[in-house]
This record gives sequence, C-alpha cells and structure tokens, in this order.
Amino acid sequence: MIESAGTAGDERDEAPARNFAWRSASVGLAVVEADDAELLHGWRSDPANAYEFCTWPRSLAWLRERIERDSEDDDCDAFLVLLPDGTPIGQTALSRQNMLDGTAEVELMLDPRHRGQGHGADALDALVDLAFGELPLYRLTAETHTGNTRALAVLAKSGFVQEGVSRGACLHRGRRHDLAVFSLLRPEWEALNRPRAWDA
Repeated sequence: MIESAGTAGDERDEAPARNFAWRSASVGLAVVEADDAELLHGWRSDPANAYEFCTWPRSLAWLRERIERDSEDDDCDAFLVLLPDGTPIGQTALSRQNMLDGTAEVELMLDPRHRGQGHGADALDALVDLAFGELPLYRLTAETHTGNTRALAVLAKSGFVQEGVSRGACLHRGRRHDLAVFSLLRPEWEALNRPRAWDA
C-alpha cells in the first residue's frame, strides 16, 4: 500500500546515526529497527493518513511487536527513508515477498513536511532497484486509495502501470472506497531510462 504520513513532531527527527543499507541520488534506506516504532507510530496515527491508507491507528506496543516480527520474517523488508544527513523522512518496504513466484508488494509512507520535493519517487525508485537489481523478483505491485493523488503520481513517475481498480476494497468511516491497483514488471524496469540506485 502506498500512503501519505501524518504530521510528525520535531522530536521525532532526532534519530541516531544510521548506516544506509541502500541509497539513491537524494535518499538512503536504512533497515527499520524496533527503536523506530515511536517515529513510525507518529506518522501512522494521523487521521488523514488513516483515510488515505484505509487503516486505523494502532498502539505503539502493537507497532513495536510488528516491527520485531517482520524483522524475523523473510517475506518483508522494511526501511526508513533518510536524507543524506540522516534525517528520517518516511518508510518504504517490500512486503508479501514470494521468491518462488518472484512477486512482492511495495509500500511507501512520507512525512508530509518532505512531500513535493521528489523524495517519494526517489525512495520508490531505490526500493524498486533493490527488488530487481539484487533480488530475483519479476513483478511488483502497489495499491492506493483512488483519491490519493500524490501516491498515484509517484507510482506513475516510477514506471508503475495501473492495472485496474479494486472496487469497494477499503472500508473507512462507514463508507466503502476503491483502491487503484498498480504493477511494475522486470522488463518494464529494465526499459526505464533513468540512473539506477547503485550509480548514485
């Protein structure tokens, strides 16, 4: 799922120095740790984000347990999105990985203070390059609320193709909403005319 993050307080910007596991021209990716739960919880708890992501806020303890569980699970790799100076500006992930079929779902969440600067597309490009450049994946998928115009634009900019709409797939505040379904295949990624993350 592609989402937009809620407002985060200044104290959440204070994070220890992190080693980049992967990087692109403008952002780096660092593996999400249990200590990042409070930062991520702040982003996920915003009501506007709940609408765009079609979910509801969970407790900090639940999120911490999920991070710890995912760290031991081979089908999910989650990363903090960091500026070159180490400032955390979002999260991205490869989830529901199936190495046999070569499929995975991409996720992206950005702090609203860092939207509109190209960081979302750069983070998604970096994740896609990791998926196709280092892993034997063939097909990536993403879903987002059909009204989430920013996410729709980021997906299109990164080469994802809208396959269709999952009608009524999201329940929020008593109403059903549609989800746009996107995909990107390895041959389409290979045909993209842009530098790869490892060229940064």
